[in-house]
Amino acid sequence: MYRLIVGTKDWSSWSLRAYLALLATGQPFDEVVIQLRKTDADATKHAIGKFSPAGRVPVLEIEENGQTVAVWDSLAICETLAERHPEAHLWPRDWAERAMARAYAAEMHSGFPDLRDQLSMDFARRLALPTLRPATENQIARILASWETALARHGSQGGFLFGNFTVADCMYAPVVSRFTTFDVPVSAAVKDYMARVWALPGMQSWLKGAEKEVADGIA
Repeated sequence: MYRLIVGTKDWSSWSLRAYLALLATGQPFDEVVIQLRKTDADATKHAIGKFSPAGRVPVLEIEENGQTVAVWDSLAICETLAERHPEAHLWPRDWAERAMARAYAAEMHSGFPDLRDQLSMDFARRLALPTLRPATENQIARILASWETALARHGSQGGFLFGNFTVADCMYAPVVSRFTTFDVPVSAAVKDYMARVWALPGMQSWLKGAEKEVADGIA
């Protein structure tokens, strides 16, 4: 029923988000990994173009009733999976919490450009924290404050931003990896949250894939 097309695991933060959401549904799926940042940029573009009308990964292919639907964009994939599998509770049950979780996810989806620029996703590596621009520092502070607020309200109900694991956690999982890679200073509450996210089976299986890419010289 499902096939997920992702990019190089050490680098593709958007792919990780969709991967974690799909795992949370418990549904079986096939996976295709496309190597990014090839010397031949046209080769990468061509490989992605076979699956993605937008020319980007991830893409979720859904085969059902004799038709195949391709969904691109991480947040759209997460929304689609939440709709198709309500039993996975990828959004909170309460409408107010659900609205807030959507706001968290959307803010991550559209924001924090300086953070993305200065703290790259290098999932299987540990790197020195660079000298941060003021905009990057402000964006990190915003993320940490939002996490602390959510955890103070809901963390005791399951350990994640809105109690149980939701799309909001999927969207911020690559930030957990970035903060881990660059050893960004965080509070005790955030450190515990990051440890719970890092320990997820999906994060650990993604890590194994990323480590293999680094060992093979792909990433």
